Amino acid sequence: MKKIIFLLSFVMLLVTLQAQQTGYYNGVEGKDGEELKAQLNDIISGHTVYSYFYSKEIFKLSDQDPDNPNNVITVYGGFSRPNNDYGTGGDFLNREHIWAKSHGTFEDILPMDSDVHNLKPADASVNVSRSNKDFDNGGTQHSEATDCYFTEYTWEPRDGAKGDVARIIFYMATRYEGENGELDLEVVDEINTFPTPTHGRLSTLLEWNMQDPPDDFEGNRNNVIYSYKQNRNPIIDNPEFENLIWRNV
Repeated sequence: MKKIIFLLSFVMLLVTLQAQQTGYYNGVEGKDGEELKAQLNDIISGHTVYSYFYSKEIFKLSDQDPDNPNNVITVYGGFSRPNNDYGTGGDFLNREHIWAKSHGTFEDILPMDSDVHNLKPADASVNVSRSNKDFDNGGTQHSEATDCYFTEYTWEPRDGAKGDVARIIFYMATRYEGENGELDLEVVDEINTFPTPTHGRLSTLLEWNMQDPPDDFEGNRNNVIYSYKQNRNPIIDNPEFENLIWRNV
C-alpha cells in the first residue's frame, strides 16, 4: 500500500512539473485586474468535462485522507469518512457545491454543475446547514461541525478550510465569464446574494485567502483534478492572483 501511495505521489509531482515546464501560465506576466482575469480564463477554459456523478471517484484521490487511503476528508467538519459512503442526511457523504448551484441556478447545467474544482465531499447533515449561504465570519456555533459558525445568510467554515473555500470561489469567478452559453459568475462584497450568479462576501474571502494559504493537501487536490480535467485552479498555484484581480474592485 505504501508503494502505491508513493507511486501516486510521484505521478502527481510529474503532473505538476509538466504544467510548469510547458508554461501553463504563459502570458500573465505584467497583467492585473480584468486583463489578468481574462488571460487566466483563456488558460483554464476548454477543459475535459466529467459528470457530477463521477466527481466522487475523483474525490478518492483529490480529497483522500493522508492517514487512511480508503477515506476522504470532509470540507467543513474536517471529518474522515469512508470514500464510498454517499447518502442523504446524517453522517453520509454529499458532494457539496462550494459556489452554491442556486447562485445563478446552474443545477444539471454542464460544465458548471459538475466542475470538480467547485465540488468537495461534505458531511450530509453539515451540508444541509450550510445550504446556499454566502461566506462570512461569525454567528452561531454548529452543533456537529463545531469549528463552523452560521447566521441566516452566512457560513463560516473551520480555519483549515477558509482559504480552500475562498480559492474555489475565486476559481469559479475566473473560469465562468459568460462565454459559450455559460453564466458570468462574480464575487461581490455582499451577503444574501441568492439567486443571482454572485457569491460573497468578497472582503472576507480575500482575508481567508491570506490567513489560510495553500497546503500540501490542497496542492495535491489541484494536481489530481488537473490530471483528469486538464485545467488547474490558478489561485491555488498563485494565491497572489486574487490580490492582483480583486483587491482594487
